[in-house]
Amino acid sequence: MAQDFTIFPSINFVDLGLYQFGREDCDPAHSFGPAIRNHYLFHYILSGKGTFMWQDRKGRDNTAVLRAGQGFLISPRQITTYIADERIPWEYCWLEFDGLRAREALEITGLNINQPVYDPVHREFEEKMRDEMLYIVQNKKEAPLHLIGHLYIFIDALTRSVSEYKPSEGKVKDLYIKEALAFIENNYMLSISVEDIAESSGLNRSYFGKIFREAVGKSPQEFLISYRMIKAAELLKRTRYSVSQIGAAVGYPNQLHFSRAFKSVYGVSPRNWRNANSAVNMPDDRS
Repeated sequence: MAQDFTIFPSINFVDLGLYQFGREDCDPAHSFGPAIRNHYLFHYILSGKGTFMWQDRKGRDNTAVLRAGQGFLISPRQITTYIADERIPWEYCWLEFDGLRAREALEITGLNINQPVYDPVHREFEEKMRDEMLYIVQNKKEAPLHLIGHLYIFIDALTRSVSEYKPSEGKVKDLYIKEALAFIENNYMLSISVEDIAESSGLNRSYFGKIFREAVGKSPQEFLISYRMIKAAELLKRTRYSVSQIGAAVGYPNQLHFSRAFKSVYGVSPRNWRNANSAVNMPDDRS
């Protein structure tokens, strides 16, 4: 079985992040699962065939036999198993990704935990999507921003290849969420609270928290912390500012509180993260 996969660098973006990607030429009857993923995982079948099994939102078991030119989407926290055919085992490429743009785009495609099978309508965009996936897999040494750019193109081609699906339009809840995200983006460096974010959308905290979690997959507080820490990681990697200065720049005037929040997201202190990821030569950071 020939396998080629890459774990992407730890920095990701709120809008769209790329976590892993690869290509696999499976042995006959090779299986994977049952397994649960933390992010979206899209497989495109290059040749051969196999069986994909999944549990839908109600916990019901489903099975589909898929061939070259088709694919399947695994959603976060979904239980899945997939098995290569015994006579004509499949070869596939795959991308693991997540983010706000990913959720929006996948809603357009109609692919979800209940309907994960990809069966393209437009050949031209299917080929473009496949080419972008293979480009990412074959150019793993390119800069992260470069590959994220190709991930955007992949998602655009994915949505266009199944464009007969028409999403519902004018959702009032979507407007509330977009207003909240814009407020966070413009004010994350200030001492804002969940109440402030809800108020910016004209909603009470309880209802706002409910629709925010449904749309984003995190509570407003969890998202705010995650957003701030992503911005902090960018500053740690690309600037010479001290840890305390960076904490203040992302809304944490207390360095101890900032360090605790950063470690809760990245698993290490800001200083240790910088030592492992800095793109500039740093003096010894004792502050």
